[in-house]
Amino acid sequence: MSSKPSPTSPQASPQTLPHYIGGEAVAGTDLFECMDPYRNEPVCRAPTGGAADVAAAVAAAREAAPAVAAMPAYERAAILRRVADLVVERADEIGAIMARETGKALGDARGEVKRSMDTLSLSAEEAIRIEGTHVPLDGSAMGHGKMAFLMRFPVGVVGAITPFNAPFNLACHKLAPAFAAGNASIIKPPQQCPMVVHRLVELFYEAGMPRAFIQVVHGGPETGRALVENPGVDLITFTGSSRVGAMIRAASGLRPVALELGGTGPTIVCDDADLDAIAPLLARNAVRLAGQSCISVQNIHVPRALADTLGKKIAAEMEKLVLGDPLADGVDVGTLIDEAAARRVEGWVDEARQGGARVLTGGARDGAAYQPTLLTDVTSDMKVVCDEVFGPVASIVAYDDLDRVATEISESRYGLQCGVFTDSTKRALSLARRLRTGGVIINGSSTWRTDQLAYGGVKDSGIGREGPRYAMRDMTEERLILFNY
Repeated sequence: MSSKPSPTSPQASPQTLPHYIGGEAVAGTDLFECMDPYRNEPVCRAPTGGAADVAAAVAAAREAAPAVAAMPAYERAAILRRVADLVVERADEIGAIMARETGKALGDARGEVKRSMDTLSLSAEEAIRIEGTHVPLDGSAMGHGKMAFLMRFPVGVVGAITPFNAPFNLACHKLAPAFAAGNASIIKPPQQCPMVVHRLVELFYEAGMPRAFIQVVHGGPETGRALVENPGVDLITFTGSSRVGAMIRAASGLRPVALELGGTGPTIVCDDADLDAIAPLLARNAVRLAGQSCISVQNIHVPRALADTLGKKIAAEMEKLVLGDPLADGVDVGTLIDEAAARRVEGWVDEARQGGARVLTGGARDGAAYQPTLLTDVTSDMKVVCDEVFGPVASIVAYDDLDRVATEISESRYGLQCGVFTDSTKRALSLARRLRTGGVIINGSSTWRTDQLAYGGVKDSGIGREGPRYAMRDMTEERLILFNY
């Protein structure tokens, strides 16, 4: 793969962000710096929220919750539409902030911001479509003279903990449906990139949302723990690792959770697939966002007779991608979130090499950047295969028995999305029925998502579904109303 030199850029003085609690900007203490992983320069500073900050935010959210629920749906929808318009207007500015905070290529960062318009617009539409259900009772003698129906009501206070890999869009996927459903929210942005979430919340305020409806508390794991453990939070929605998701579920007690967790990006290539057509797609989707996506293509299951051929084609496509300064035009792949993440990926690849895997392309680190990498001759017990790499690394996994591949994917601990390439409708439907994953993408890779989808996983890949319509099911409670007449 080629690399692009960094353009000269001035180092601006980093902004210090506040918490937002009860509609007020609250200066915090114990500031941490968010660093540009490419330049190793500070982008902003944010406070570390303690238990008292979280408690104040929860109290403010609980006080605001009745007013959010009482706001008519058409008013909530109008605010969300205005936020969507503002997002489009500010996409370049926000995308540049994201690229600096995360190391994400500028084109991908701007694309994420613009795509978030859909998340917000869809949430606006769903705000005016919250429906109930008639429950017929006259089918039994006991039900005679009675009428019942189900209505949905907001849960009250939604606590959102968001990740660094798609910080703007995934914050939209939590804040917008929560507000559309009539809830107050508290968000803990990722420590690595708090400014881009801070900007999003300011757009909600600018669009006319009363400021007390969303609280922002910055911080790290202890801040998140305090939010999860506070009984005043009615639902926790979290995107992140399966390990942390399990801890959140254990700590939440009987309160509901919505968890979007990890995956190993399995994609099955059948013997009738067009290798020339799919190679560019697989190469790009293995390294998009530097591989830091829970649906990034990671394990490419290929018939043994085609494995060498497809491996060479994907490697050639990876080598066309430009690795470099995230802010430079024409760069396809930026850095990982920090050097520690890149070192971990480097260690996993080195461990696979020592176990007999071969590197077809890539395999080298430079600071927080890691080259787009393709491995072959891997085994199922290698971390690069059985765990979530969360880096720009994919493996060719040769198979002899398609049924066995489907069984292994279904019995693995992860179950987010699986791609299948085949020209056979019968085979596609058979695999769709067998694969125990949250989604099966026919003639596409595991890396595919649009904002109206019911997106989520099973097993260690999560609980619940994202996409405004589906998230709002989790963010509302069903109540039976019965009339005697």
